[in-house]
Amino acid sequence: MKINIKNKKEIKKMRKVGKLAAEILDMIEKYVKPGITTEELDNICKNYIKYTQKAKSACLGYHGFPKSICTSINDTVCHGIPNKTTLKSGDIINIDVSIIKNEYHSDTSKMFFVGKIKKKNEYLCKIAKKSLYNALKIIKPNIYIEDIGYNIQKYVESKKFTIVREYCGHGIGRKFHEQPQVLHYKTTNNQIKLKPGMIFTIEPMINMGTEKTKIMQDGWTVKTKDSNLSAQYEHTILVTNFGCEILTLNKSDNIKSKLINI
Repeated sequence: MKINIKNKKEIKKMRKVGKLAAEILDMIEKYVKPGITTEELDNICKNYIKYTQKAKSACLGYHGFPKSICTSINDTVCHGIPNKTTLKSGDIINIDVSIIKNEYHSDTSKMFFVGKIKKKNEYLCKIAKKSLYNALKIIKPNIYIEDIGYNIQKYVESKKFTIVREYCGHGIGRKFHEQPQVLHYKTTNNQIKLKPGMIFTIEPMINMGTEKTKIMQDGWTVKTKDSNLSAQYEHTILVTNFGCEILTLNKSDNIKSKLINI
């Protein structure tokens, strides 16, 4: 397994594209309201990426994916295709943006609340975000990748939620998906030590009910098997000499961009 260790020039490019990805989530927030369709959200992001950022969507056309962002509402776990669906007050929605600028990729997502949502649904999102933050706070050179998954699983299950098994974080750089895979649950076959210069995503998908999922007829949209809600937050991160740096920090994040974990 070849894991690309980024050099200073590559890290500089990854910082720039990561900042752009975060800006999209900041920009779209004011539009996430009852009455708007996910297709309209996609068009806003598509135009912002193309004309304001002079970048490209990494999603559009990827293995045939037809839109520029993923919009996953309520019981949709991931890869929701923007369409004519209208957002309603009480919905929770994950918007996942992946872009390319100067040949390098970045990937990030967050949850948005539509109007007033139920307390239990807000709590699910809170735990999903905290599970990501907890993982970020242990990242440093020489820990094992499997430690990340164990940390997430231990926290999430202590809150009586479940973790989706079929999808994981991944290395990222010149390619959208690189090595290593970053599982969000305990495993014993991921004995890879982190090294400074590694860049990858962490993106745990947390379910209110069963962890089991199903793929819909469009071949992309993933839903929970029991129709309970799902929530996800994602960041692209760089392993540093003393911890990690979040390359996709957005305005709603309440964590520092550079974490010293040693």
